Amino acid sequence: MLRLSVSLSAVATIFLAGCNDTFHSEASSSKNSSALSAKVYPEKWPTLTSPLARDDAMEVRIAEIVSGMSVEQKVAQMIQPEIRDFTVEDMRKYGFGSFLNGGGAFPNNDKFAQIEDWVALADKMYQASVDDSLDGSTIPTMWGTDAVHGHNNVIGATIFPHNIGLGAMNDPELMQKIGAATANAVKATGIDWLFAPTVAVVRDDRWGRTYEGYSEDPAIVKAYAKAMVTGIQGSPDKNFFTDGKAIATAKHFLGDGGTEAGIDQGNNQASEQELINIHAQGYVSALDAGVQTIMASFNSWHGQKMHGNQQLLTDVLKHRMGFDGLVVGDWDGHGQVKGCSNSNCAAAINAGVDIVMVPTNWKAMFNNTVAQVEKGIIAQERIDDAVTRILRVKMRAHLFSAPKPSARAIVGDNNIIGSNKHRNIARSAVRKSLVLLKNQEHLLPLNPQQKILVAGSAADSIGRQTGGWTLSWQGTGNLNKDFPVGTSIYQGIADAVSAAGGSTQLSVDGSYSDKPDVAVVVFGETPYAEGAGDIKGIEFQQGNKRDLALLSKLKSQGIPVVSVFLTGRPLWINPELNASDAFVVAWLPGTEGAGIADVILAEVDGTPRYDFTGKLAYSWPKSDAQVVLNKGDSDYDPLFPYGYGLTYQSDDSLRDNLNEVPTLQWTRDENAVYPLFDGVPVSGLAFFLGDEASWAVPVATSMVSTQGSDNLQLRTENKNVQEDARKLTWKGYSKAVAYLGWNEPQNLSPYLNSETSLRFSVKVEQPPSAIMHVGMRCGENCKGAVQLGDIIRRLPLEKWQTVTIDLQCLADDGLALANVSAPFVLSTSGSASISVADISLAPDTADSATISCQ
Repeated sequence: MLRLSVSLSAVATIFLAGCNDTFHSEASSSKNSSALSAKVYPEKWPTLTSPLARDDAMEVRIAEIVSGMSVEQKVAQMIQPEIRDFTVEDMRKYGFGSFLNGGGAFPNNDKFAQIEDWVALADKMYQASVDDSLDGSTIPTMWGTDAVHGHNNVIGATIFPHNIGLGAMNDPELMQKIGAATANAVKATGIDWLFAPTVAVVRDDRWGRTYEGYSEDPAIVKAYAKAMVTGIQGSPDKNFFTDGKAIATAKHFLGDGGTEAGIDQGNNQASEQELINIHAQGYVSALDAGVQTIMASFNSWHGQKMHGNQQLLTDVLKHRMGFDGLVVGDWDGHGQVKGCSNSNCAAAINAGVDIVMVPTNWKAMFNNTVAQVEKGIIAQERIDDAVTRILRVKMRAHLFSAPKPSARAIVGDNNIIGSNKHRNIARSAVRKSLVLLKNQEHLLPLNPQQKILVAGSAADSIGRQTGGWTLSWQGTGNLNKDFPVGTSIYQGIADAVSAAGGSTQLSVDGSYSDKPDVAVVVFGETPYAEGAGDIKGIEFQQGNKRDLALLSKLKSQGIPVVSVFLTGRPLWINPELNASDAFVVAWLPGTEGAGIADVILAEVDGTPRYDFTGKLAYSWPKSDAQVVLNKGDSDYDPLFPYGYGLTYQSDDSLRDNLNEVPTLQWTRDENAVYPLFDGVPVSGLAFFLGDEASWAVPVATSMVSTQGSDNLQLRTENKNVQEDARKLTWKGYSKAVAYLGWNEPQNLSPYLNSETSLRFSVKVEQPPSAIMHVGMRCGENCKGAVQLGDIIRRLPLEKWQTVTIDLQCLADDGLALANVSAPFVLSTSGSASISVADISLAPDTADSATISCQ
């Protein structure tokens, strides 16, 4: 029997550490943050004229409504909860001015909710908001959603390329069509408001939201912001908010694309003039297009959180730049303002946030804000201004005169979601976004009558090609069957080749039965969103060159190789370039993967079906040290400059230089912390649930249960930032397990030599009623585990703590560390409710581990 010693001093340590567990403070947002915010000079900023004529009759009506409202009714207009954490009855009681669904939130918590389900929820919330029997208000609510590349939360919707790919098109006219199509789809489900477009100007490609930015060039961002807002809302002088239009949001104000080291929600140290010249240009054109809402950013500027920056939100945006719409906060962003929490933040409202996005803690936020108004902490005039802005947007969007959602034009029309019109727009965008970096001996376009091998982990994966913000916040866990409308890259190639008389073989690992004439290898980044996508370096697949090995294997067999690279940012890929005869950057193309076949395959007579027209809207690095690389830099020396992109008429002038670029060898450092889950599972890992009904239920949304029951439920939770933890609730019907699983087993045996422990954060809501184990798996009937229950029961409730387990304990219990398939497994047959976060392998911690071996 394995003997364990539980370190009570370690338990005491983690208890004391938990007492000081807080959200990131202003000062800790960056090592170099200034203690005081930089002074703003509004006179430096552009003075803008609204394209919307002042409607005096509307303003009089708004003033009359506001004057007749109670403090409670006004504050309710300013509170925005999320559909997973409030009910229709809550809407009837409070009369919230708006509500949202976050990424991975659906009606009835059903990922496969149909259009009728979305419309039904819209109707219920609308009718509850205008029912004055409890709250005395008949002001209609509005529903907001993150439709950032199409209506990406809805099964069957067309998913457009992410913004980084659209930037490579440099086609504002097509952008306006994409905006209109997205608004059309959103309106069809009864939703009023899009949290799009993102108009960040990205300066550091390590940022996990790089793919949400159109370009490093503010000129492209400026042109696209106006085009998208016009597409979503309509032209202010022609078809503003007519049928099929929705409310747009320019986000995130201001400077989110310029944080130090590309850290999401970090600190921007740019000068005020750089803010104006670079980061504000998208807002200038969005305001010119009549954008009605602007979302405050998570980031700080010179150490001050934007949600609390009155100078920029009010003095500059509202006064100097003349914005008369509303400012909405981001997901609990107010809670990061100095002196605030998620449920209490007068500072954000005083700074100019009109609608507070408070998904979970809405009731406490409502009560605290009402009390702060009554005490004069928040001026009545500030509340009246916020409510006036909210009502102005609603009236301009015709929400006061509109019937219930299901009775509005196009709402519930099943012919809109995933329509051929939308798919054709998306397919055109895919074709125009592709950038050709290399084409030796004019290998492309390919003869479709050849034998073509299609290989790579992303070749037949619509989930991989759509990326983050797709059916879930992180875009993970999605299978082809989750996309009833769409085509994988492989399927697009196979269909075109079959029609031309050629043949295709699909093989993820590049094996084949009949040697092909050419191989198309589709590979790249796995899905991520926001801070979960932040990286420390820009080398692709650092430490595990699986895709390079596949390219090299095919090349060594004398097979010409075409690489199709899926990525949300420029990465250092010189080894992969060297192993490819042709190299296409496809970015994150969305559901219309057939657009890639349109370009890389020729007609039967050899002429191109479509030429490459995409040009880099981001500079491409020459070395893995070029983490900050933007046109105009004094030391600008990219591998591929901004604006680069070959066509079929181009001579591949860089091909010889590329082959001379040295490749680097990299091995995993077993003396460094190896993260397994840092807000999301790291690349190659995924969460699964299991019990006797099914031991491998993938976690593909923010709330998942074991198959056919709620025996074990997982849902996302906030620890330090949005949804960076997972809450696990066991009902105890039978044994159930939650685990992180790898695509391919990994060799972790070297970590035994570095005194490593399995480390994770845990918060206990309900201790386990039966034995709970934590450990790892190494295949069928191969595992190592220790009992965790005694530790859990010693911990204080509702406090985040850190637990460490000596890896030697798991090896002693039978774990084959050379073949680990699941590096974190948590199981019990009893009831329990605990949350986990920050899972990693931590070298040099075994001696002080919470659970160590004798």
